[in-house]
Amino acid sequence: MPNALASTHPTDDGLLDLPFAGLRVLDISQGIAGPYCAHILWQQGAEIIKVEPPSGDWGRKVGVVRGDTSALSIAYNGGKRSICVDATVEAGKDVLRQLALQADVVVQNFRPQVADRLGVGHAALAALRPELVYVSISGYGPDGPYADYPASDSVMQADSGLMFANRSVDGTPRRIGMLLADAATGLYAAQACAAALCRRYRTGRGGHVELNLFDACCALQANNLLEHAIAGQAVAGPVSAPNGVFATRDGSVTLLALNDAQFAKLCHALDRDDWLADPRFVNNASRMEHAALLNRQVGDIIVTRTTSAWQEQLSRHDVLHAPVRGYADVLQHPQAAHRQTFQSIEQPGLGALPFAGIPARAMRRPAGPAPENGEHTVQLLQEAGFGSHAIDEWLRLGVVRQATATSAKAMA
Repeated sequence: MPNALASTHPTDDGLLDLPFAGLRVLDISQGIAGPYCAHILWQQGAEIIKVEPPSGDWGRKVGVVRGDTSALSIAYNGGKRSICVDATVEAGKDVLRQLALQADVVVQNFRPQVADRLGVGHAALAALRPELVYVSISGYGPDGPYADYPASDSVMQADSGLMFANRSVDGTPRRIGMLLADAATGLYAAQACAAALCRRYRTGRGGHVELNLFDACCALQANNLLEHAIAGQAVAGPVSAPNGVFATRDGSVTLLALNDAQFAKLCHALDRDDWLADPRFVNNASRMEHAALLNRQVGDIIVTRTTSAWQEQLSRHDVLHAPVRGYADVLQHPQAAHRQTFQSIEQPGLGALPFAGIPARAMRRPAGPAPENGEHTVQLLQEAGFGSHAIDEWLRLGVVRQATATSAKAMA
């Protein structure tokens, strides 16, 4: 086995102040939750070695796809270096295991027991490298009646109550229109990994960080579940009135009043001070009883002006509101321009793309493109201390694969 080496990947001097600069992470996960966990660590300075099978991370073929790259794979794998290893053969398992033993952190999101069969389970690695921080992400956890159930974002949104939380006024469950279960789990995993690294800094000991999508989705809904336990099933819909999305002359705005003071501001903004003396609207409980009437009256007023006119008027009176923006509008948001919310990724074959990194800007590095599958295979094997003869033989046998220069052209 080659000697365990510190990272020799060139590090920009500007990155040295980032919290995880010099940290070496082996990311053998696929899809979203695991890759996003590792990508957050990359944004905060870590070097990420992304291991993919010859078929590639399955996230490359999901959603909006161009060639061998998807929006999903860019969002969660930008900046990483990729090595392609066939871990179904013994030589590939040996390469994978030796790379893992040179890492500070290993991230995997296989079903229970898969990592053990590949020779990179926590117990086997920790016995040889006790300082290793090992992150395992699964659908339902390593044991229990649901341990082997297949899990996806949609499955988890249904099974954890997220669809119930997003039900329509008539009670119909609705999927939240983003990969919320996966992304939230990735965020929780990155935070837990950071906590484990903090403990290692204090004690020198690594540890096994185990998370699953089900627990993460339940944690995300802690308040909702407590409300249900205290008060029982609530009626779907807003908890105040007026409250909703209202059509303007050229678009729509959301506006609401959560208490009496906010309702008074809204009355002034809509030139309806008479509502303040109306006994039907004297407090939120009364307003909720007459919510249909109040929302209808608000809607009749809002539709008479443009969105920009209402933004000016409602802002002047400090009313809770916002225009309903599409993604094109969000990308051009004045506050996004001021705060530099979006970075630019120069993805080969696709050009400049907008990317929203972690919101703690001082703790993140500039965005980077997602690698091709196996783009850095030879380079990473050489850095790990493997000899040229072994590398050439593995390439010949298909144990490892090096990406060609033609892949990016296929995306154009």
